Amino acid sequence: MNSNQNWKMKKAVALNYKQSTSQAPAVKAKGRGWTAERIIEAAAEHNVPVHKDAGLVHMLHELEWNEEIPEELYEVVAEIFAFIYRMDKKTAENEN
Repeated sequence: MNSNQNWKMKKAVALNYKQSTSQAPAVKAKGRGWTAERIIEAAAEHNVPVHKDAGLVHMLHELEWNEEIPEELYEVVAEIFAFIYRMDKKTAENEN
């Protein structure tokens, strides 16, 4: 597989953040190809929001499992988490 094909192969990264135990979100799962598909399917099965951003996934995919994201990605990841929080809150309000 050449590097161009490697870049185009579907990738997925799952992040987790627990304010009480972490300074920053950390990589909890990552994969490409079939593994990426399973990560996305598992997220859907558990109602975990999925955000598609190929550039961000490419950067996050370079991290090791359980490694916290680097400081230069804090802002973009915080924006995604804030969006997810707002969507969860709006969904909860609509259900009540």
